[in-house]
Amino acid sequence: MTPSSSFDLIGVGAPIMDIVASVPDSFLVHAGGEKGGMVMIDAAEMARLVALLPAPPAFTPGGSAANTTFNAARLGLRTSFVGKLGSDDTAAAYRARFASAGVDTGRYKLSHLPNARSLILTTPDAQRTMRTDLGAVFTLSPAEISPADFGGARHAHIEGYVVFNQALADAIFTSARAAGCTLSLDLASFEVVRATRGWLLAQLAAGLEVVVANEDEIRALFPDLPATGPDDYAAHARRLAGYGGTAAVKLGKDGAWLARGAELHRIAPVLVPDAIDTNGAGDAWAAGFLAAWLRGKPLPVCGSAASLLGAETVRHLGPIIPDAHWPATAQRVHQVLA
Repeated sequence: MTPSSSFDLIGVGAPIMDIVASVPDSFLVHAGGEKGGMVMIDAAEMARLVALLPAPPAFTPGGSAANTTFNAARLGLRTSFVGKLGSDDTAAAYRARFASAGVDTGRYKLSHLPNARSLILTTPDAQRTMRTDLGAVFTLSPAEISPADFGGARHAHIEGYVVFNQALADAIFTSARAAGCTLSLDLASFEVVRATRGWLLAQLAAGLEVVVANEDEIRALFPDLPATGPDDYAAHARRLAGYGGTAAVKLGKDGAWLARGAELHRIAPVLVPDAIDTNGAGDAWAAGFLAAWLRGKPLPVCGSAASLLGAETVRHLGPIIPDAHWPATAQRVHQVLA
């Protein structure tokens, strides 16, 4: 890490309050769409779905890049966040929770609208299906983003969901590069990739230092490559790294593939016999990876740190490892980093 910078990492994305609920598979008929995906909804649809839940949900601060930033701060990185909060009690609680973890909260934008919310429907197989009401987040405009938002930062980590608004994404990528940041992008969702594949390939050609994808997302990006088993994703990682950056292809319980230049590494999974919720696991994985990558660690070390953090996350409901379980988790990650 470079002492001359104010922040090691700035997350960019949607500061969303997660509404977390365990539901049977049969409940998903009420939500429509594909299992495991993310669909935007309005406040009325959110109210309808919440009213249909079989039990009261839990509330926890979330958002893809926000989860990564939160965990990176817990691992000792100096972090901030660029996104738009609402003006309600939900926004105040969100901001306080991130401040308590050491995340700088001075770069949030503010809206008079309610804060963004995402309903996370977790089925018995630990898969999560998301329905999101963006609220205040939806009003973030390209004109509100400038290089000043990234001043003094080494690295910007951007969630793929912002790419749904390509004008906003252009402003974010251009401003972060102008401020001298290296960039990482988490593709976030196969829907994102399907809808914006041409734009994403152009950004890869322009240069991204790290790209994180899961199996569904990387298949959507490179649909011509075969994908019948875990070994096949080595080719996806190599092609992604062929654009000049570091490729991280997550395979869930089958580990991951990492590629950079001539390097190719298979990362063994951390086995979790008691997984209950995959929500936030990929975001935590990215935090572990970036905490090692920004410290200049070799790719296998980056992958091991990532796997530890992701594996612990699936043992708990919601996207954030509970405070009571964090010290032991952080100790294991720091042992890998050492």
